[in-house]
Amino acid sequence: MQQWFDSPPGSYLLDWEQARYDEAVVDAFGYHGLQLGMPLLDGLRANRMPHRWYALPHPELLGAGPRVPQLLADPVALPFPENSLDLLLLPHTLEQSDDPHAALREAARVLVPEGRLVISGFNPVSLWAWRQARARWYQRLGYGSLYLPDSGEAIGHWRLRDWLRLLSLDVQSLELGCYRPAVRSAHWLRRFAWMDPVGARAWPIFGAAYFVVAVKRVHGMRLLEPAWRTGAKHAGASVPVANRRAVPADGIERTGN
Repeated sequence: MQQWFDSPPGSYLLDWEQARYDEAVVDAFGYHGLQLGMPLLDGLRANRMPHRWYALPHPELLGAGPRVPQLLADPVALPFPENSLDLLLLPHTLEQSDDPHAALREAARVLVPEGRLVISGFNPVSLWAWRQARARWYQRLGYGSLYLPDSGEAIGHWRLRDWLRLLSLDVQSLELGCYRPAVRSAHWLRRFAWMDPVGARAWPIFGAAYFVVAVKRVHGMRLLEPAWRTGAKHAGASVPVANRRAVPADGIERTGN
């Protein structure tokens, strides 16, 4: 898969995803962020959390990217306690997992309430996926090569939304991109650059990749406001006066002649 991202279509997709990750994490606040997978992508570079880790799910990916990972971590068994991560990035991680649903459950476990989960993956309903399906058919006949990396099953974004909803992960945004045809040449990818803005308007569901941002919701949880925000509203409260007239000490009110 890493070799494919060095190819012209892989670089095109990588640039699109890098821009999406930069936009998604720049305003994510907290203390602990983790990216799991994709050595060629620096999904946390625009974030300012004090503790940011980069992990790989498989040891054979060591040396595939410019950065050295801090740890190896299985997506279905992350070495973090519950409610410990403020931000978790899964770039193409679910596609390479043997149990993507279990990987999502693990992500929900380690995220703090209101923590952010960011996922990207290949769209199984796209021009690129259709060419991949045709290439698989040709391979069964004994010739041809795959267009996309043969790394696992592509998960549709509609299916992913259902999984996230079951885990109390609220989808904040969903974006699809990379509408250029499934060509291998950098020259032809540049020639078809006009299809990106047109595809986003005319056939948005057929983008080659999707990008999902979800937030962990905890029902019944109430966020505490700062004391200065709750106490200010009582400082200037006025006391209503029912009767402005003075009453004598004996308690009997007398009227004049």
